[in-house]
Amino acid sequence: MGDTNIFKVLSDEQRRDILVMLRNGRMNAGEIAERLNITPAALSYHLKLLKGADLIIEYKQKNFIYYEINTSIFDELIMWVSQFGGHKS
Repeated sequence: MGDTNIFKVLSDEQRRDILVMLRNGRMNAGEIAERLNITPAALSYHLKLLKGADLIIEYKQKNFIYYEINTSIFDELIMWVSQFGGHKS
């Protein structure tokens, strides 16, 4: 997992909203900012934190940068969290 604390990154509602939007497929920054109705600077900040936690992947295609969910990190996170449930002593 990334250098950034995933739980701290996920604690912000706008960052969670970005992840929910990306679950339906890749989007560019303009599309995300328009849907969230936030400034490009604010979106850049949120994307930086999401990338730092490896929760999203960015890639360039022609003149656009697209973002998509990094599903492998979510798989790791689910496996890690699952170790705390379902065991009764």
